[in-house]
Amino acid sequence: MKNIKHIAISGNIGSGKTTLAEKLARHYHWTPLLESVDHNPYLRDFYSDMTRWAFHLQIYFLNSRFNQVNQIRQSPKTIVQDRTIYEDAHIFAANLHASGHISHRDYQSYLDIFNSMIQFVEPPDLLIYLKADIPKLVHQIARRNRDFEYNIKLEYLKNLNEHYEKWIASYRHGRLLVVDVNNMDFVERVEDFSTIVNKIELELNSLFS
Repeated sequence: MKNIKHIAISGNIGSGKTTLAEKLARHYHWTPLLESVDHNPYLRDFYSDMTRWAFHLQIYFLNSRFNQVNQIRQSPKTIVQDRTIYEDAHIFAANLHASGHISHRDYQSYLDIFNSMIQFVEPPDLLIYLKADIPKLVHQIARRNRDFEYNIKLEYLKNLNEHYEKWIASYRHGRLLVVDVNNMDFVERVEDFSTIVNKIELELNSLFS
């Protein structure tokens, strides 16, 4: 696996991306590149007033993710990334625009920036999509107990899941592994984590054999 450069984990809020990235980093001695939550200056405000802060938040995430892309390109290490730049545009910004939280004018400006950036982005060697239904997402969001996430509405999660399903169905950037985590607990059950590792091994061995 010495040729592997970039593994990315995608999925809805609460699907377990960060936890899995950290566990895979320890297992394979990869470098984790995680989404910044604690230092995000807009996230708490966004969940209180989506319409006011949606565009600001998405620009922040887009810039942050593009910086991560540059880190991955410059690093000699194998990196496992928590969420991709593609999701920022195709899932979150698209959903906020469709829901009326980002105006058409601002959305077009956002897409112009994204389309300029994406020319310099190389896709991950393997994208792992954690598929989770609403009850699973709600359970895991509640378990991590972030107070600003109490305002997340079920409709928001549902819309994001619909955008994810459409995006994953049309994903053509590279190798894709879909893992249904609805009946998994890869933190508490070693066998569940082993199942995911085995799936990853099959994909990576096929990719670089």
